[in-house]
Amino acid sequence: MRDDTGLTIGVLGSYGGRNLGDEAILTGLLADLRQQEPNARIIVFSRNPAHTALAHPDVEAVPWEGVSRVDSAEVLAQLDLLILGGGGILYDREARRYLRVVRVAQERGLPLLTYAVGVGPLNDGVDTGMVRETLAGATEVTVRDQESRMVLEEAGLLNPITVTADPAFLLEPEEFPARLLREEGVPAGRRLVGLSVREPGRAAERLDVDGYHRLIAQIGDFLVQRIDAYVLFVPMERDDIRHSHGVLSHMVAADRGRILHGDYSPRQVLGLMKHFDLAVGMRLHFLIFAAMVGTPFLPLPYAGKVFDLAQRLGVPALRGVEREVEGPLLAEVDRLWDERESRADETARRVADVCDQAKGTSQVTRAVLESLRNRTLARMAA
Repeated sequence: MRDDTGLTIGVLGSYGGRNLGDEAILTGLLADLRQQEPNARIIVFSRNPAHTALAHPDVEAVPWEGVSRVDSAEVLAQLDLLILGGGGILYDREARRYLRVVRVAQERGLPLLTYAVGVGPLNDGVDTGMVRETLAGATEVTVRDQESRMVLEEAGLLNPITVTADPAFLLEPEEFPARLLREEGVPAGRRLVGLSVREPGRAAERLDVDGYHRLIAQIGDFLVQRIDAYVLFVPMERDDIRHSHGVLSHMVAADRGRILHGDYSPRQVLGLMKHFDLAVGMRLHFLIFAAMVGTPFLPLPYAGKVFDLAQRLGVPALRGVEREVEGPLLAEVDRLWDERESRADETARRVADVCDQAKGTSQVTRAVLESLRNRTLARMAA
């Protein structure tokens, strides 16, 4: 039970949509807030409040999509601080939706903190202007990568911008027992490769569905033959299941593949990554999870955020998925397998550095929370 001096903090992001990456961000963010402010009342603005409340029973969850300014203002009036992020939410045609809520908060004088937010692409004039004007009033602006800082600077934001890292790097894994793999139909005693695909959409509009399905199927077949592997597709959100089936349908060795169907938490999927001998994928948080547990991984980039991760961790990243170039990708997969042990120490060092950078968001947040606590105590003492 929180005491009367506890702050009330709102968290606004792409939560409740059953995207494991977004839920990993929320899990890491909430753990950080609880450590810093154990008595806080936390209200999460969610796409699916029932899902968020079930996954995080120690917070309150409220809707924000399709909610009027008046109703939003009633909830925002209870807050001492609004946290925007983390995750990639400030991009064309989507940024304005989140910032509509933020503007109502700012009209009430509510402090704003961005928490390792992802930004871009920003080419639309309306979204660019809203991002620039809204974040200009933020108490602190932290972003998760260098690309996001560059996008904000190009948008005209003059505030100091702190580059940290994705909040998912704050997570601790939960054990994923081998029996769960057996229940998923994965046989024991095989080398196991994790694959991650994603749906085309706003973040990956240039993907040709059939072309990239065939390309990743070739990668799967190559690994089955090259290292006698079994392939497990790991959907990070619901639509990934359909595209995993699309890839599997093009594999010659389709009998050596399975699609993960269970409903698992981010920490469980992080634990699952320990079972893989190799991971090849598109989804950012699938790759982050592989890196965190020391599984050799190859990004298949479709967006700048994936390239940024590869650059930070010193791993190759080819644009073969968009260009449908088979040869370079298969050669890189082959090289990754051969060099996995020699690369391990350097990758682990870089991952540790990025985990420390993720803790940098906590340091910024801590200073803001301390200032708010002092202000609250002074008000109570007056």
